[in-house]
Amino acid sequence: MMKILVTGASGFIGQSLIPTLKDQNIQVLQVTRQQTDSNMNSFFIPDFAAKDAWQSALSGCDVVIHLAARVHVMQDNAINPLEAFLAVNLHGTVNLAKAAVKAGVKRFVFVSSIKVNGELTEMQPFTENDLPNPQDPYAVSKYEAEKALRQIEKKTGMQVVILRPPLIYGTGVKANFAALLKLLNRKLPLPLANINNKRSFIYVSNFVDAIITCATHSKAAGQTYLVSDGEDVSMPQLIKKIAVALNKPSYLFRFPISIMRFFAKLVGKAASVDRLTQSLAIDSSKIRQELGWKPPFTMAEGLKVTANWYRQSLKNERS
Repeated sequence: MMKILVTGASGFIGQSLIPTLKDQNIQVLQVTRQQTDSNMNSFFIPDFAAKDAWQSALSGCDVVIHLAARVHVMQDNAINPLEAFLAVNLHGTVNLAKAAVKAGVKRFVFVSSIKVNGELTEMQPFTENDLPNPQDPYAVSKYEAEKALRQIEKKTGMQVVILRPPLIYGTGVKANFAALLKLLNRKLPLPLANINNKRSFIYVSNFVDAIITCATHSKAAGQTYLVSDGEDVSMPQLIKKIAVALNKPSYLFRFPISIMRFFAKLVGKAASVDRLTQSLAIDSSKIRQELGWKPPFTMAEGLKVTANWYRQSLKNERS
């Protein structure tokens, strides 16, 4: 039986990944940085950079799937955001990878971010061949971790697979996507009708399937993959799709983007408007061609599950 250690087990992706691995008869060891109910297959490791933190957790493991990270946040209160991101996303990752080598782990799957490629696309979607262009501390920390892992792979022979997803949605989604669900559920009008962009997304169960493929497929060794649902949409199209999933009407009206950006800049929200109005599309053909991977769920199916979860969470809050 294959034995896989998963970091970030209690997070958004981990909560979908763990049961899927177990359903495939894979032995799973779970690692979290916050104290949870412990069992023989769970490990509490608050500091991933701590020396000798991984010795018992990695014993007998075939694969490490590294989900845990200091995530991108809109309002970062750290005195030095880059150092805070590097401490977890670079130094913690390197410490884990070196411990994995020592423990005899064969493959290390690292979840990075499309933000390593950059913040937006213009004429062509991002591909794995693009020169990296990380533009904020989070993206820089992910790219530095990628480079460090490739050096470890080169020196030791441990196979490294890197995944760069776009925005992930699904059960338990937070931040901007959750805010959009809230607005549409309340049937509020949105000034986004004239936006004509293209953005890639991936449903969490599709991403989980891609992670498992990269953990188990022989041809994935040493590769970097961009992954998405393969259904790029404009912001108005996404809003309409979410509204259908929620069984709610969508109210969109036209509003000058230049004015929207002007007022957003005044209140420090320019980046949020950019994400709404600009394009970030990716080409996921490499993983499809090399590994034969295809998303098991359509965007409509993923949004329906997400909408059902959101409605149920509202009911639970009221009860």
